[in-house]
Amino acid sequence: MRVRRCAVVWLEPRELATFQLDDLLAGGTGVVSRLAWFAYAPHLGAAIEIDPAQVAVLGAVGPVDWIARGVLEARFGSEAVAALLAMQLLLQEPVAQGQALADAQFRAQGWHPPAAVAHMAARWEAIDGPAGMAEQGLDSNEGLLRQHGLPPPAEGPLPEGAPLHALPRPARDGFDALLDARTTCRNYDPQASIPLEVFSGIMARPFGRRGSGRPAPGFEVIKRTSPSGGALHPVECFLIVQRVQGLAPGLYRYRAAEHAVLAVAPQVAAPVVGDVGTRALPAGEAATAWSSESLRAFAQIAVAGQGFFADAAVLCVLAPRFHRNFWKYRNHAKAYRVCVLDAGHLSQTLQLCATQAGLGPFVTSAINEVDLERAFGMTHYEQSPLLVCGFGPRAGTLVESEFDPNRRVWPR
Repeated sequence: MRVRRCAVVWLEPRELATFQLDDLLAGGTGVVSRLAWFAYAPHLGAAIEIDPAQVAVLGAVGPVDWIARGVLEARFGSEAVAALLAMQLLLQEPVAQGQALADAQFRAQGWHPPAAVAHMAARWEAIDGPAGMAEQGLDSNEGLLRQHGLPPPAEGPLPEGAPLHALPRPARDGFDALLDARTTCRNYDPQASIPLEVFSGIMARPFGRRGSGRPAPGFEVIKRTSPSGGALHPVECFLIVQRVQGLAPGLYRYRAAEHAVLAVAPQVAAPVVGDVGTRALPAGEAATAWSSESLRAFAQIAVAGQGFFADAAVLCVLAPRFHRNFWKYRNHAKAYRVCVLDAGHLSQTLQLCATQAGLGPFVTSAINEVDLERAFGMTHYEQSPLLVCGFGPRAGTLVESEFDPNRRVWPR
């Protein structure tokens, strides 16, 4: 029997601090630290704590060539090898189908290893961002200033004596007015809906196809209003639709080729008010449509507790299909960055389109990716959300602060 390492694994020595009453009673601070090793294997989706003895095993095995299991056990012991096989950090030959499937599928994607680890390590699950900031005293500018002092200036310093070359001021036109009116909305009307025609236009302009081409038989590239590396456009838009006239509230997936939306059956149990994360469907229970209360609760989970965004009529979850990009830029150091840029381009175009329609837009990357993946049935190394943006009618009253220094939006 032979073994090899999984495709990608990165090791982190991490100091963990815990409170121990015995230490406090013995005259210590009560805070005891220990050094732990964590293995990041992107095909598994979460870091795993491993023993120091297992670190040496992983360092002795490569991800390509198979070696005899007995040789490895003779060097490091059968217990360490068996534990790593159980954690799927080592794989054995002949390969058990369930054990190897995720690793094989991950290998097929073409991830650049550091990008894969960074993406996996940054994903959130059941995080309430505002609550966490409040616990740290960082939920206000005063708290931030107390703990961190002044932020760096908006622009870097000028070299001493460097001349500035003034540029002519551009003449203002209607596009300037649109740009100035783009203000992140934190005050949505939770009762107001969007006409289907308006929703359709806002979906078509950022995400729809403006043209396509076939550089080779069977190979199609598309044109959108935003650029994309290789014209591949890997980012898809998944939707949390709360209030669109003529469209039942629920989860959807936008199809650019047909300019249509496809209903998605939720793959998690219906959330309830107060949930910070999703729950698996009970065994044997099929997915069912959610109530408006469950949909609103899920929207709040999606944006990591930012309730002011969860009230938007429509939330757009932008999630690239990584292999669409990595097919061309395989194991490429910049390929993941292009996916991030694509999502950013699309969100900005969406914001301008929503503003032009008289609606309030938002975008946030403080999201619970793992909960979104579960609900929409995504496999994290194949497709994963990078951000959530959205839009809807503004409320009539300013409750949450919005940065509108030129008073283009408020007072209404």
